[in-house]
Amino acid sequence: MNMLIRFLAQSGLLKKDFDYHLLRASMVIIFAFFGYQKWFDYEAQVLIPYISNGPLISWMYPVFGIRGASTFLGVSEWTFGALILAGFWNKRLGVLGAAGSVVTFIMTVTIIPFMPNGWAASAGGFPAMVGNVPFLMKDVVLLAVSVYLLKEDVARAVSSSH
Repeated sequence: MNMLIRFLAQSGLLKKDFDYHLLRASMVIIFAFFGYQKWFDYEAQVLIPYISNGPLISWMYPVFGIRGASTFLGVSEWTFGALILAGFWNKRLGVLGAAGSVVTFIMTVTIIPFMPNGWAASAGGFPAMVGNVPFLMKDVVLLAVSVYLLKEDVARAVSSSH
């Protein structure tokens, strides 16, 4: 075990800020790919059970319609991804992207308890996930990453302005 710890310590993988930059790059990739999907009808249709059951996002269908809601989400995701990318160079823009990311994942995580048939009755219900719930569970981690980036970017923006 000590050899492994020494190896990792000397490898450079644990250098200061490596995790911060890796998480930032990961979020840019996620927003780029997920945002891209939102431009197509197949994704607009896939989103129906999520948006319809989301207590914080169900307003989108009456306001934008099915395709409009998907487009709105795509624009939002690309905007937040671009701001997170810009955060590599400008922490203030990173703050905006991370804050948007936090809001995004709060909205998706809050769908979980309201998703119909999301818990397998045959296995006793909660916590046996089925259907769309397992897909949404990744957003718990993405919310945590977003909060971390927001905290780091705010701290770095404040320290650079002094």
